[in-house]
Amino acid sequence: MTELVIAIVQTYRTVLLDYMCLFAPLLCRTIRLILGQVASARAHIMQASHSLDIRNFFVPGPLGRIPVRLYQPAQAAAKGEQRALVMYFHGGGFTSGSLDDADAPASFIAHHGQAVVLSVGYALAPAKPFPAAPEDAFAAASWACKHADELNVDLDRMVVAGDDAGGSLAASLTLMTRDRCGKPLAAQVLISPMLDPSMRLLGDAGRLQSDLTAETCAASYRQYLPQTMQRLHPYAAPLEVSRLAGLPPAFIATAERDVLCPEAEKYASSLIRAGVPTQVSRFAGITHGALRTHLPLLKEIVNFLRCRFASLQRDESGHDFMPFKLHPSTPF
Repeated sequence: MTELVIAIVQTYRTVLLDYMCLFAPLLCRTIRLILGQVASARAHIMQASHSLDIRNFFVPGPLGRIPVRLYQPAQAAAKGEQRALVMYFHGGGFTSGSLDDADAPASFIAHHGQAVVLSVGYALAPAKPFPAAPEDAFAAASWACKHADELNVDLDRMVVAGDDAGGSLAASLTLMTRDRCGKPLAAQVLISPMLDPSMRLLGDAGRLQSDLTAETCAASYRQYLPQTMQRLHPYAAPLEVSRLAGLPPAFIATAERDVLCPEAEKYASSLIRAGVPTQVSRFAGITHGALRTHLPLLKEIVNFLRCRFASLQRDESGHDFMPFKLHPSTPF
């Protein structure tokens, strides 16, 4: 067998060398492009964090204190002007993750969107299974509403956002706010959300080359939803909800190489059928874990929020809502 391989290589050596000469420069250019994009994203995020006032503290919750991190633009708002408020929930499959995991998107949104961002460290399973996490989310939102003057935020521009499990909590919070007659939310931003404990729409991890697998999702749901009937609860399984009318406008981001992509896009189609204004973007070549810090996504989120806020009220301060220049997302 070895002799056969050697013979083939010797016979086609010239052809192989020609292919190497052809593709090596292309490979180098591709690597340089990717590294350049990563460096650009890091530069944008670092720039954002340096221009913010960031502080950690606790707010009261149903099961104890909830850790939060507040991001506020360092430059003071104009006299009489209030900023938008974005509630952000980190990922981690309901069982892990922390405020640090949300630092990049929270910093970017606060700086480039000139918004106040409240990142929430909710209860984690298995120590505190469902419904602890969504109840923490609701408690944090209620606290923010009560302290709106202290935060100098406009509750008419209050948004919920999150990635992975945090995306599920953001979606659940829109339902809880509507069902409990809370302050109406201005928008929801869901990044690769976990929306379906049944996992019936989960993609093929091998075919997609996904960094997230069905086994990982199943393990997370087993700890988060230890009782079988909990998997049908609307606040645990937003994809199963049939009453979606009246929810806030949505921006849903999916990654092409993510097993959660089909269920997120199915939820988007359900929102559209219910009459909820919904924008969906699928990012080509991106994995689940890489999406939340993907620079084109972060820019698109800021653009979505700018457009949403501009439609809610005329800009009285003279700010120019010019969008970022974006590379188009792959249509689905």
